[in-house]
Amino acid sequence: MPIRIPDSLPATTVLESENIFVMTEHRALHQDIRPLNLIILNLMPTKIVTENQLLRKLSNTPLQIQVELLQTSSYHSRNTDPSHLESFYTTFGRIKDRNYDGMIITGAPVENLDFTDVEYWDELCEIMEWTKTHVHSTLHICWGSQAGLYYHYGIPKYSLPQKLFGVFEHTILRPQSPFFRGFDDVFLAPQSRYTEVREEDILAAPGLELLAVSKEAGVFAVKSEDNRHFFISGHLEYDADTLSKEYFRDVDKGLDIAVPQHYFPGDDPSQPPVVRWRSAGQLMYSNWLNYYVYQTTPYDLHAL
Repeated sequence: MPIRIPDSLPATTVLESENIFVMTEHRALHQDIRPLNLIILNLMPTKIVTENQLLRKLSNTPLQIQVELLQTSSYHSRNTDPSHLESFYTTFGRIKDRNYDGMIITGAPVENLDFTDVEYWDELCEIMEWTKTHVHSTLHICWGSQAGLYYHYGIPKYSLPQKLFGVFEHTILRPQSPFFRGFDDVFLAPQSRYTEVREEDILAAPGLELLAVSKEAGVFAVKSEDNRHFFISGHLEYDADTLSKEYFRDVDKGLDIAVPQHYFPGDDPSQPPVVRWRSAGQLMYSNWLNYYVYQTTPYDLHAL
């Protein structure tokens, strides 16, 4: 079923070339159903790449989804064409009086900074506070999950001795959870980060549920007991070559970067990586949209 995005967004051509059903705005307006209203706060510097990755996952459901893209106004991206941001992105001041069925807050390359040292931290806090009353369910990814756990629950992040980088096995702790419906008991997920949150802090926090962990990579999935907030440490939306591009980018910069673990066959960077997380990614995003957004959001968003 379709995902509804602006006709001229670059992701439209990419998704259509992959035989993904992208509905035109004209056709969507003539369907007698209410689409889910979803907003993505994209904090990544490679905004178009992140758009493509997330929209690809969100398209794999039998739901019509109206997607909006949000950027911070207190920090302006230097890696994305300003015309793209002007054409396709909005700011918080323009949407703060509106309600949404779902929201995604992405990661950002700022994890080595203290939260309060991040240039747009105050604005992000305002947005996260706003989600309590204006968004039915919010999905936080990577640094976005650390920021959300810190803001909502006071959970600290800790620096790792070296970058956690690669594709790791994860174990589901709550197999009865609809969030993991259709998953294998053990699934693979990419990780790329310098910091972590710790299991003991999650378990000690009232109102949180630990859903999945990894022996090598630690905490993977956490949710609030009321299902309003989900926190994911990894990147099930990543493309096949995302870690490869990150690795060779750092090599070209002369940085001391280890080969991503369990990613290249035989840990040989000359070999093309094999994707082993795509199906888990499709399931996770579909399950979140279906069970925690579509099935429970009010038809009238003003009832949030």
